[in-house]
Amino acid sequence: MQALSHVGCLRKKDTHTVFFFPHKILLIAIDEGTCVHLLAKEHIHGHSDLVKREIGTAALENRRDVWDVVIIGGGATGLGCAVEAATRGYRTLLLEQCDFAKGTSSRSTKLVHGGVRYLKQGNVSLVMEALRERGRLLRNAPHLVHNLRFVVPSFDWWEGPFYGIGMRLYDMLAGKLGLGPSRMLSFADTVERIPTIERHGLRGGVEYYDGQFDDARLAISLAQTACDHGAVLVNYIPVMGILKRSDLVCGVLCRDLETGREFQIRAKSVINAAGVFADAVSALDDPRTPPTMKPSQGIHIVLERRFLPGDAAIMVPQTDDGRVLFAIPWHNRVVVGTTDTPVSKLSLEPRPLPEELEFVLTHARRYLSEDPTDDDVLSTFAGLRPLIAGGNGNTAAASRDHNIFISSSGLITVVGGKWTTYRKMGEDAVEKAMMVGGLRESESKTAALPVHGAHTAAVPEPWCVYGSDARAVRKCVGHDPVILHPRLPYTDAHVHWAVTQEMARTVDDVLARRTRALLLDARAARDCANKVAKQMAPLLGRTDAWVQEQVTEFKALAEGYIV
Repeated sequence: MQALSHVGCLRKKDTHTVFFFPHKILLIAIDEGTCVHLLAKEHIHGHSDLVKREIGTAALENRRDVWDVVIIGGGATGLGCAVEAATRGYRTLLLEQCDFAKGTSSRSTKLVHGGVRYLKQGNVSLVMEALRERGRLLRNAPHLVHNLRFVVPSFDWWEGPFYGIGMRLYDMLAGKLGLGPSRMLSFADTVERIPTIERHGLRGGVEYYDGQFDDARLAISLAQTACDHGAVLVNYIPVMGILKRSDLVCGVLCRDLETGREFQIRAKSVINAAGVFADAVSALDDPRTPPTMKPSQGIHIVLERRFLPGDAAIMVPQTDDGRVLFAIPWHNRVVVGTTDTPVSKLSLEPRPLPEELEFVLTHARRYLSEDPTDDDVLSTFAGLRPLIAGGNGNTAAASRDHNIFISSSGLITVVGGKWTTYRKMGEDAVEKAMMVGGLRESESKTAALPVHGAHTAAVPEPWCVYGSDARAVRKCVGHDPVILHPRLPYTDAHVHWAVTQEMARTVDDVLARRTRALLLDARAARDCANKVAKQMAPLLGRTDAWVQEQVTEFKALAEGYIV
């Protein structure tokens, strides 16, 4: 114990002591007989789970300790920054106001794509960057990202050649990172690939390939990757203020929503990666900071697989509002979207507008032989895009590129971007943090870094998203996993793993993001909320009152996903 105490005890309270080592955290308990107990596993390079939340909050208690990089926000951008900073060897802390990927980052169209439609805008540089990052993601996270065949149906004689030329340019830009060559399809070829395509007036189509993924699961895998390399990540800790010394940012003030405790965190650099809430964080630094974003809302509906039974997705390049519309197979369902509606009010739980739902259903009926109705919608979800301000107010045409701003006090703010380029956003932001914080120089290592769980062996649904952890997930309950609901593929093993290994704190965390139950079938997710809450309670040390509160809250939440 003496050797341990010389290394660096940050907290000693009652009989528990937390020790921090380079890339390692130990929580030791000493009883009256001086017996040493290991209460939490070592957090070391290559470890299999997120650091326990209690250990993470313990890391916040020492006011004298200085972090190299503190990141505000646990979505795609923040997690990319955390992996980037940790793999460079910087002492890294990420604080998320709610749950990882609670907002925009779990509500995407589930595509890792180069951005076919950006070619029309002439933004070739963004397309090339996205294609490079798409290729890296396919290589670094094969358990979560895979290639998917798309068909662009053509109903006018000019559409086939027109879109065919665009897809060949897409192939050319992708180069060696291409997923497969595009080609023209006849009427018969198109129907073979999309058996439920509307055939009236159909002339043929164009086939191309792009990437698909599970956004919330990638977020959790990135959080695990950051922890594997020594970062500390904690959810449900919003930042309440920016600390300054001599008018320069030197840390943050934050509060633990579970305990009400406040912490002053010292840092050499602070990165604002709060997504659509980035302007609010910037205002904590300087209330006079002008807005940097003009968010828009995109919604999706989820249908049964029978509406798109093949192995290909549909891409409609021109809807009534000028957007691209997708219908894609995903987790044995079909996801259709999206819209682009400017919004002024920000929310962690945005709701689809009636006109948005009608827009998506109307376009789905144009291209599917069986017309989906409101009753066919298993779930609907909305997300807010952190688009960069500027332009003519048309959010559909707004740039999906990212920008980085450094305030006069040194706050680094990342805005814009999309899931496909999360890694590049993290790399660019940490480069700025290295400069602002005077950190030792260290090169990026993430371009070829395997994401936690990276695994190429075939694993069936719903275990495949865990990659190399899949076997451990199946065995974590000590018995054969029990299905939660007949319309959902998830089991009690998924719940147990989410709570004990992935920092899930609420029923919403488990059913919306650790599993995708809420998106796959909102009514089924609502119906199994009580079962999930009762399983979580003893694992978290919660009471029966907590169970009832969680069930009530989740059922109210699920109603917003039901048409």
